[in-house]
Amino acid sequence: MFRFLVRRVTGALAILLIISAITFWLFYAVPRDPAMMSCGKNCTPENLAQIRKNLGIDHSIPVQYWSWLKGVFVGRDYAGFGYCDAPCFGYSFANNVPVLDTIMDRLPTTLSLAFGAAVVFLVLGVGAGMLAALKQGKFLDKFASSASLLGSSLQIYFVGYIAMYYFVAKLGWLDQPSWTPFSENPVSWFSGLLLPWLVLAIIFTANYTRMTRSQLVEQLSEDYVRTARAKGLSRANVFFRFAWRGAMGPIVTVFGIDLGTLIGGAIITEQTFSLPGIGRLAVKSVDQSDLPMLLGVTLLAAGAIVFFNIIVDAVYALIDPRIRLA
Repeated sequence: MFRFLVRRVTGALAILLIISAITFWLFYAVPRDPAMMSCGKNCTPENLAQIRKNLGIDHSIPVQYWSWLKGVFVGRDYAGFGYCDAPCFGYSFANNVPVLDTIMDRLPTTLSLAFGAAVVFLVLGVGAGMLAALKQGKFLDKFASSASLLGSSLQIYFVGYIAMYYFVAKLGWLDQPSWTPFSENPVSWFSGLLLPWLVLAIIFTANYTRMTRSQLVEQLSEDYVRTARAKGLSRANVFFRFAWRGAMGPIVTVFGIDLGTLIGGAIITEQTFSLPGIGRLAVKSVDQSDLPMLLGVTLLAAGAIVFFNIIVDAVYALIDPRIRLA
């Protein structure tokens, strides 16, 4: 297990390095000069040169990337801001604030949205899929399958606006989506995120219902399950001890990817409900050609996905004894 984790972590670092290099190169492929955007209308060559120096973009692209990469691990000295301690992701081109501080300010919103929605759609989706598998061919199975097909065809921005109109503006059943830190007011934190959680759950629950049902139906037809039934084990014992355990692998895989993606920034959801999370920060950094902020957000998103993939691979051996990690 230890050797496996070392290999995966090493590979993850290499992936993040490649992603950062590609993002850095793609930024300079766009014909927008951040120094010119910061200089204003009455810009002189002297002011422009000073801004380039302050932003750290007065060198060639390879030198800039190496300086940025070195700052992440050992810190970096900026002409316009002083020394930046490691891990230093630089200063925003748009507002001259540390990138890491801005990401840390936005991260609680995205984490609350991601984990809250994950709990809802995992419980509802897996629960509905289990019931559909147990009632295979009956009304409950057909209803769950039809509802999941309908839910998987919906889009967050469509469902979000419709839900806000009916449940917030017209009926007044739910509060307007907003962000309040949990430490300040837990009730406002919950009520402000409840509608985004439910909307995300509608979209994701459909996928987990179909996937759970298909995996359990397949497992219930396996020889080892029929053998367990022939030995006289109870239906519940066979279902949870054998069939359910064998069906968890693909569900855990997809859940790890979905959770990593949500933590990396649920862009459409945060835009729809005006939540100040990582997703909206990514959109804003693209609009403002803010390379340091874009790099920080991109690495966070990629890191979250890679991290949860490693966790999923490690969990495989625990949930399925047929799988062993070399």
